Amino acid sequence: MTTRSNSSHDRILEVAQSVILQKGFAGTSIDDILEKAAITKGGFFYHFSGKSDLAKALVNNYLDGDKAIFKNLFTQADALSEDPLHQLLIFLKLFADLMSDLAEAHPGCLVAGFTYESQQFDDEVRNLIKSGVLSWRKMIAERLEAAKEKYPAVCEIDTETLADMFTTTIEGGIILSRIFQDKTILVKQVLAYRTHLRLVFGDLG
Repeated sequence: MTTRSNSSHDRILEVAQSVILQKGFAGTSIDDILEKAAITKGGFFYHFSGKSDLAKALVNNYLDGDKAIFKNLFTQADALSEDPLHQLLIFLKLFADLMSDLAEAHPGCLVAGFTYESQQFDDEVRNLIKSGVLSWRKMIAERLEAAKEKYPAVCEIDTETLADMFTTTIEGGIILSRIFQDKTILVKQVLAYRTHLRLVFGDLG
C-alpha cells in the first residue's frame, strides 16, 4: 500500500511538473494533470488538498532534486582535486557534461516559471523559492570564498554577486536553449561562466 501510494504521489508530481512547464501554472488544471497521469480525482486529493498544496510539493521536490544533483557533482569534483578553485571548475565541467547528455533542450526551470507567475502563489511557496535560490548562492559563494583565499582575484569581486551569476547563467541558458531548441546553448553558457571564473582568479595556465 505504501509503495503504491508513493508511486502515485511521485507520478502526479512528475506529470504536473511536465505539464506546468509547458502550459504554466495558471494554465494547468487539475484535470489536465489527471488525464496525463491516468490517476483519478480521488487519487489526486488523497495526496494533495488542491493546487496550492501541489505547488508547494512541486517546489520542494524540484529543489530537493537540484540539491541532490549538485551534491553528487561536488562529491565527484572534491574526489578529483584538493584545490578549491579546481574543485569548482570541475563541478562546472561535470554540470555542463550532464546538460550535454540531455536528449533535447532543457524543459525549463520550475523555480523560474513559478517566479514569473508569483501572483498565483501564497507566501509559503514564494518563500520556498527564495530559500532555494539562496541555497544555490550559498553553495557557490562558499566555494568562491575558499578559492579566493588561495587565488587572489585579479579584480575586485563580490562573491555573492559572482555566485548569483551561476544561477543567472543557468536560467538564461535554459531560456535561450528553449527559444532556439538547441541544448548546446545552455552547455556553452555554463562553460563561459567557468572561463569567467578562470579569468577572475588568473587560472589560465
